[in-house]
Amino acid sequence: MPDELTPPIAPRHPRVLEIHGERLEDLYFWLREQEDPAVREYLEAENAYAEAGLAPTRALQETLYQEMLGRIKQTDLSVPYRKDGFWYYTRTEEGRQYPIHCRKRGSLDAPEQILLDLNAMAEGHPFIAIGALAVTDDGRRLAYSTDLTGFREYTLVVKDLETGEFLAGPIARAGSAAWAADGRTLFYTLEDDAKRSYRLWRLPLGGTPALVYQEDDERFRIGVGRTRSRAHIVIQSESHTTSEIRYLPADAPETAPRLLVPRVQDRELEAEHLGEGWLLRVNDTGPNFRVVRLPEAGGEAAAWTELRPHRDDVMIEGLSAFLGHWVAWERMAGLVRIGITGYAGGGTREVAFPEPVYEAYPDANPEWETGRLRYGYESPVTPTSVYEYDLATGASTLLKRKEVLGGFEPAAYGCERTSAVASDGTVIPVSLIFRRDRPPGPAPLLLTGYGAYAISYPVNFSSNRLSLLDRGVVVGIAHVRGGGELGKRWHEGGRMGKKMNSFTDFIAVAESLIGAGRTAPDRLVIEGGSAGGLLVGAVTNRRPDLFRAVVAQVPFVDVINTMLDDTLPLTVGEYEEWGNPRLPEQYRWMCAYCPYTNLRRADYPAMLVRTSLNDSQVMYWEPAKYVARLRTLTTGANPVYFVTNMGAGHGGASGRYDRLREIALDYAFVLSVMPT
Repeated sequence: MPDELTPPIAPRHPRVLEIHGERLEDLYFWLREQEDPAVREYLEAENAYAEAGLAPTRALQETLYQEMLGRIKQTDLSVPYRKDGFWYYTRTEEGRQYPIHCRKRGSLDAPEQILLDLNAMAEGHPFIAIGALAVTDDGRRLAYSTDLTGFREYTLVVKDLETGEFLAGPIARAGSAAWAADGRTLFYTLEDDAKRSYRLWRLPLGGTPALVYQEDDERFRIGVGRTRSRAHIVIQSESHTTSEIRYLPADAPETAPRLLVPRVQDRELEAEHLGEGWLLRVNDTGPNFRVVRLPEAGGEAAAWTELRPHRDDVMIEGLSAFLGHWVAWERMAGLVRIGITGYAGGGTREVAFPEPVYEAYPDANPEWETGRLRYGYESPVTPTSVYEYDLATGASTLLKRKEVLGGFEPAAYGCERTSAVASDGTVIPVSLIFRRDRPPGPAPLLLTGYGAYAISYPVNFSSNRLSLLDRGVVVGIAHVRGGGELGKRWHEGGRMGKKMNSFTDFIAVAESLIGAGRTAPDRLVIEGGSAGGLLVGAVTNRRPDLFRAVVAQVPFVDVINTMLDDTLPLTVGEYEEWGNPRLPEQYRWMCAYCPYTNLRRADYPAMLVRTSLNDSQVMYWEPAKYVARLRTLTTGANPVYFVTNMGAGHGGASGRYDRLREIALDYAFVLSVMPT
């Protein structure tokens, strides 16, 4: 960093809160005032400082951008899928930021109909994202919602696909949506001021909306959907730990919803209609769920028939039901398994996978009556692929593999699953991705992780990542507790009062990799986003000596202040993941790790911190306050850069070329701080 550059210094305006007999002082609370010109001035000053400080990397940024762009087939087509006599797909065109949603009637040789061209819709807006997307059974009407700021506040409209006329909307703050069988009655959810979907409305086209259901418990959100069988509209109420399901006949949309399975605290549910009766995923006999069948009218456990028991070593992550068979999406030892079972007492057939480390997941399977199952597949060395499994033969057919341009050779790259031992003896899985011809000895290593919400960190393919691997960087994933890699108990081991395990696990992984000679502290950069940003922020406070640099993207770093504000989006529902700091014991949990409040005088690593002004999940002021306070405490000369995207939300830029520019900046920073 040029010596003459001086970082911005945010003014201090103390705000003091007394809680549990302690004085909690927040010097930068004022940064929450988004409409205050001084806030925007500070954010823009930080952007200017980062741009100037990273100016020596501009040529590298451009090189990385061109490399990553050169690997992408810019004009491309998704694998079409059939639904109600139409073939649906998306396509991209070279030079255009966004996909185009299309369909063809009857045959792929038929004329194309463009449903939504996001490029045209984005004109005049820095951001666009699609939320709900639902077509009527007769294919005539489309309900869709858009977000034009990144705040994840979607506006719903209904469009006649034959005339182009808008038939309903705009409806602000809309969530999920589903059509009744008549093609003229739309169900949709609406959010409250805290962005919680809490009301379900029924809209007859040309008529007046009617309230169908309201969820009053602030921990719960609702969603609406249509079963694959087309028989029912399903309303799911759920918190992070508890679920409840209602339903009504899709061909009688004015019917009052009936309770399928009532809520019981800490019981989670997922239902799929079987055509006659229901399939239910439920965690009543163990944390990893079992599968039961229940009658058409629903009911409690006495009416259930167990189809697949709870197993300690297998997590049932999801279900899909079709006419004649059902599918369990499971995870064992961190890897996905797909089990297909016939209704009439048939056995279960497993889908075989060719690699020892991979990801697999459902693809488009809208049809109820089918003998095939589509699934996505990828690994660190195998690009994103779409397969179709034939239930009759047990064979999987590759429909499409994402083309990687620029001479990509899969054999040049490898992936290894290793492990580290935490301080309490728990074995922590670690995935490493690398070029096989990398030089021997400690390597520059980018280590990432997440560890929250029972989400398994994907071991997937990234053509962008090749730019790091080709420069000798090893990419590591620490599968710490709090995630879902090893089942529900893995999540429980890193949430609420056990959240500290996520951080000590990550440190144990870093120390293990260093101890094994795989990397060294001056070659180790860590990265995390959102809850992963909390992870890297907390471990940096505990061990600033262990890392050369940190990349924190939309990081959840102001845990205590955010969880004390129940007017913010997510806060009340998140009490079941992090705790409620208004309760003394749970406040102590957070005090032990909150990155913002635990900043101290130390020689912190170099940092690149990113946020977006319109983020509704981790508000921009969390990282802004964190950086402002860090600048007053770090004792070394390592640079701290803070970059705010002034026109996006939690996921960063929405356009594919703009997003590549952001990744190029991150990678250039990482490479600039690593020894060559």
